[in-house]
Amino acid sequence: MRQTDEPTGLAKVLMPVPDPHPDVFDRQWPLRVADIDRHGRLRMDAAARHSQDIGQDQLREMGYETTHPLWIVRRTMMDLVAPIEFQDMLRVRRWCSGTSNRWCEMRVRIDGKRRGGLVEAESFWININRETQGPARMSDDFQAALKRTTSLDRLRWKAYLKAGSRADAAEIHHYPIRFTDIDLFDHMNNSVYWTVVEDYLSSYPELLKAPLRVTLEHEAPVALADKLEIVSHVHPAGSTDKFGPELADRTVRTLTYLVGDEVKALAAIFPL
Repeated sequence: MRQTDEPTGLAKVLMPVPDPHPDVFDRQWPLRVADIDRHGRLRMDAAARHSQDIGQDQLREMGYETTHPLWIVRRTMMDLVAPIEFQDMLRVRRWCSGTSNRWCEMRVRIDGKRRGGLVEAESFWININRETQGPARMSDDFQAALKRTTSLDRLRWKAYLKAGSRADAAEIHHYPIRFTDIDLFDHMNNSVYWTVVEDYLSSYPELLKAPLRVTLEHEAPVALADKLEIVSHVHPAGSTDKFGPELADRTVRTLTYLVGDEVKALAAIFPL
């Protein structure tokens, strides 16, 4: 159970894995070449894809793949605690850390089983009605299954990030959308948003030397024909209390995903 005096928002404390627990979904697979950067590190877009994959596997094993097949992620918070390196075996665990009747937060922990390394993540998932494409109530038995690993059953959405403007941006660049980026909803898949983060971090490799938290919020879908721009800002330490008092002592970098004047997504990057 989360304590009421714990940090919230961008500085929130992620729920630890309740292990051993029969309702923690636990799988293993090798870290493959397509999931690593040129230094052999598990990339964050690959970690996001693994988080999606184990979610689909868990739905299937629980017997809800047909009744609850469609989900949209609203936010993912990912902590790169220590790099997971090539030729390691991934241990991926997933469990519910908070729920309501139409959405839930799901925790994922990815461990490098042989060589160490750790990635922690928590995503806010919305159950979607196939016909209306809007939020749908989860069945009572499905909710009951989720609640077995959490006491938080009145989960509410609250955005953590606000858009940055082009006027005072540190950098602005175009990010091309490829046909292979588009998923079942005819939108850019969740994991592709993380390639933007990886692209940004490639210019600042020093940020990957320390534990790092990246929070990515989705505002509106990106389509194939969209002209996506990434607007970045750097907020120095001492000016970052607006992100929460716990972050006032560190630099926070933000990315705003824009198509014209419409905000599509937001990301915040800072050392843990």
